[in-house]
Amino acid sequence: MKSFASDNYAGVIPEVMEALSRVNTDHVRSYGADPVTHRTVELFRSTFGADVDVYFVFNGTGANLLSISSATQSYNAVLCADTSHIYNDESSAPETFTGCRFFPLHANDHGKLDLETIRARLIRKGDVHYAQTAVLSITQATEYGTVYTPAELKAIAAVAHDAGLYLHMDGSRFFNAAASLDCRLRDISTDAGIDILSLGGTKAGMMFGEAVVVFNKELSKHIAFKHKQIIQLASKTRFIAAQFEAMLTGELWRKHAQHANRMAGQLHKYLIEHPSVKITKPVEANAIFAEIPRHWYEPLQEHFPFYVWKEDTHEVRLMCAWDTAEEDILKFADALGRLS
Repeated sequence: MKSFASDNYAGVIPEVMEALSRVNTDHVRSYGADPVTHRTVELFRSTFGADVDVYFVFNGTGANLLSISSATQSYNAVLCADTSHIYNDESSAPETFTGCRFFPLHANDHGKLDLETIRARLIRKGDVHYAQTAVLSITQATEYGTVYTPAELKAIAAVAHDAGLYLHMDGSRFFNAAASLDCRLRDISTDAGIDILSLGGTKAGMMFGEAVVVFNKELSKHIAFKHKQIIQLASKTRFIAAQFEAMLTGELWRKHAQHANRMAGQLHKYLIEHPSVKITKPVEANAIFAEIPRHWYEPLQEHFPFYVWKEDTHEVRLMCAWDTAEEDILKFADALGRLS
């Protein structure tokens, strides 16, 4: 059964599985001292057009913890969207491991942070009674599947840097955002002023693993030690690195991200044919948010699992993945037709 619940539900891209198999031979040095990891780091530097530092981690929460902890002390505060994953969906891990206070900022109707909203919380600098803000965290693509443009990112980076903040990007669906914008990865990271990026691999079709990409060398001072401290340093790092090598080589990521985005576009096309359906957010990447009749939940979810996002408004999230097929879209469309 295919699912529209999450791109996390999907299996592994064949090219990635092949890459894992290729490195599953012989013995090599551990903890990232192997040739595959070294080669992949150089590929990251070529891809992002900068002398970035790269740290491979097991999961998205680990990537966010490593990114934020490298930029903060325990007396600091982190600003993030009230819809963000680090605020809503990582339990209390960010606060527990960083010791920081996380302040949620109201996201606009498209799930983004406005400049005015950010500026309004740049307060009480130097006040010992107030957690000192050190990091602004944004999500690309956002939790509502919308995408920050390069111009929007540059404007946010300017506000953050003028206030002395580091800009962190939670990029669990970073590849989908770049595919949506039809741009290079560096256009929405290196060239946009991002200081540190949590780059998602699992949702993009890897078996496991994410990467922390450090653009601001100030954040490299302690990050290697943090990497070990927060239990994210893999002894067999090559199995994460090899997957990213496959994804970045020849922009394999773009092929699969474009497909997932295109499937979301097709699903959107069928949804808007029904007067009972209200699309609540722009469809820009691989997610659709829509309000549907409550009595549709069970018959649809019996064959096509999805998440109910807001119970009170009957808003649901439909997520497409690298392996979503046109046949899956047509079957869902047929089920919608029977309910209308």
